[in-house]
Amino acid sequence: MGPLLILLILVVALVAWAIAKYNSLVTLRNQVINGWKQIDVQLKRRHDLIPNLVNTVKGAMEFEQETLQKVIAARGAAVSATGVADAAVKEGALSGALGRLFALAESYPSLKSNENVRQLQEELSSTENKIGFARQFYNDIVTKFNIALQVFPGNIVARIFGFNPSELFEIKDAGERNVPQVDLSLKK
Repeated sequence: MGPLLILLILVVALVAWAIAKYNSLVTLRNQVINGWKQIDVQLKRRHDLIPNLVNTVKGAMEFEQETLQKVIAARGAAVSATGVADAAVKEGALSGALGRLFALAESYPSLKSNENVRQLQEELSSTENKIGFARQFYNDIVTKFNIALQVFPGNIVARIFGFNPSELFEIKDAGERNVPQVDLSLKK
């Protein structure tokens, strides 16, 4: 009776461990989904702010219609992004287009002094920061989830129940990795 009891205890312990591992993988997978949804919320906020900014600066930047059209086209592409990798590429292009728009807006004194433009720029900058934090959280939880899928013996449970690794949100355009050059000298 002793060996049978030991075997039964081992089987129960193994089943309890498998259940606990499965539940922890489900929890991590749901945190990954939540992390992506947090990014999605901030991206939607940015997508909603852009038409307001474009409409506000449109009249003052009559000679810069090409830049405005590029921002609108990049926004349209970003809104239609599917999946993490596609969103990373299209949102990167949108960030670049917005950067060019902000740089151009600096050369228009009437826009620099326009309270609506300043407020929209501040809201977009704040949203960009929130997107950055959401991406960082997402990548942290994806890394944790992917590690849990790959380490032994949890990888056995993951394989049995069909858990798949998640994609990290990463920069695809090498130009976005460049450190901006800042010149604080007073030379002109």
